[in-house]
Amino acid sequence: MNGSSTAGAGRDADEAGPRLDVFISYAHIDNQPLLADVPGWVTVFHEALQQLLSRFKGSAALIWRDPKLAGNDVLWQEIEARVAEAAVLVSVLSPRYVSSPSCAQEIEAFCRQAERSGGLVIDHSARVFKVIKTPIEGEQGLPPIVSELLGYEFFRLDADQTPLELDPVFGQEAREEFLRKVNKVAWDIKRLLDQLRRVAADASPAAGAKPVVYLAECSRDRRDEREVIEAELRRLGHVVLPDRQLPTDEADYVAAVDALLARSAFSIHLIGDGYGLVPDGPGDRSIVVLQNERAAAHFGAGRIRRLIWLPEDIRAEQAAQQAFIDELHASAAAQAGADLLTGDLEALKGALRSHLKRIEADLQPASGAAAEQGAARRVFLVCEARDRLEVVPLLKALRARGYEVSLPLFTGDAAALRQAFAEQAAAAGRVILYYGAGDEAWKYHQLNELRKARGRAGGGPDAGCGLWLAPPATDDKTLLQTLAEPGTGDGLGGELETVLDGLLARLAPTGEAP
Repeated sequence: MNGSSTAGAGRDADEAGPRLDVFISYAHIDNQPLLADVPGWVTVFHEALQQLLSRFKGSAALIWRDPKLAGNDVLWQEIEARVAEAAVLVSVLSPRYVSSPSCAQEIEAFCRQAERSGGLVIDHSARVFKVIKTPIEGEQGLPPIVSELLGYEFFRLDADQTPLELDPVFGQEAREEFLRKVNKVAWDIKRLLDQLRRVAADASPAAGAKPVVYLAECSRDRRDEREVIEAELRRLGHVVLPDRQLPTDEADYVAAVDALLARSAFSIHLIGDGYGLVPDGPGDRSIVVLQNERAAAHFGAGRIRRLIWLPEDIRAEQAAQQAFIDELHASAAAQAGADLLTGDLEALKGALRSHLKRIEADLQPASGAAAEQGAARRVFLVCEARDRLEVVPLLKALRARGYEVSLPLFTGDAAALRQAFAEQAAAAGRVILYYGAGDEAWKYHQLNELRKARGRAGGGPDAGCGLWLAPPATDDKTLLQTLAEPGTGDGLGGELETVLDGLLARLAPTGEAP
């Protein structure tokens, strides 16, 4: 295909906005034919993208790439003109591309123009698409936006880790996988073009916005299913995170995941038989394990709901991964806040749709008495870190009564933890301090902090705040049992259900059912 043949078709010269859908940036060597009688890889990619994007748009896609026949100033002037017209840039990464100053120059020119025409990032989606044709060692020579992108891998690794490019010349299986990948690139570009049009029309994307979904990074053996789920979520109108390449250092990785989870209402974790990548750091834990831990912590803070997909009868060859799988089945902490699903991919898609419908309903703004009633059904269950498993029966009993229960955060920056604690205490209709592993000093400190937060919220420092006595028995707890204060639940000597109902009744505002 002659790249310039579609550049201006069907558009008026004075039409507002980008006049070109896609500019393909690539290195000349990556389009040299593998065999004498077949077209180059970039040519085949261009033609497939042209056809698929046109079908998704319902009109001819306008895609341009330069012929790379010369490196003179006249050609660069034409490239600059085309870059200025493009809505999207697709960079075809390879070892040669990364080391090419002219390829980096094309990206930099596009980024400058994009910032002047709607922004480089639209609704969390970058206008640069990274197609990774061949594995690369690093991207140091390219603008920062490229290294931040997740990218689309157009290669497979054999059993001995030898890369095999997805090129139709390698046979039917490679051809089908190649077209499937191009189809995803085309669909994502179409969605971004739609977003650009909304911005240009000054539409409000916040109206009717869908909840943001964190689709956890997974091991290589689950990437195909992850792409299917990501495409489904985007089709339904959800912003899907991560939308950038995450750091490779453990501490930085955890911080980045925390920031993305804080923006999300729902997280999905696809568990395979591979352990996954292990960031550089002292923990020596994979990204799959780290993301599950952080999502569980955010659930404990009442910020997110979760779904874990663990195909039935899965067995892992790596001991670390099998231990993680066993933990997911047996540990309440690993499962915290998650539905554990063991069905097939279609069951997973059905489950996530059901979850998202409930989340969307919960996110609908409430007003007046409805909003007050929603707050009253929230319980902040404060416990010491060692009691996280011990509070599970109480937590389940509260949820069975229709309460939305959150636990405090236990890891992170100290200032952030204090802020989160104060926000949770102020937002809850009822607060229950679980007095178990903590000592008297801990109890005193927690009650003091809760009274401060509740007092600032305007409901009175002791309003809706109760104490739950739990093992181990101590002299202080025995004294509290004897005093039988109205705001104390005797979890040491009474039956859980009966004691809980009595405590909730005493913590309820006047006229409200527990």
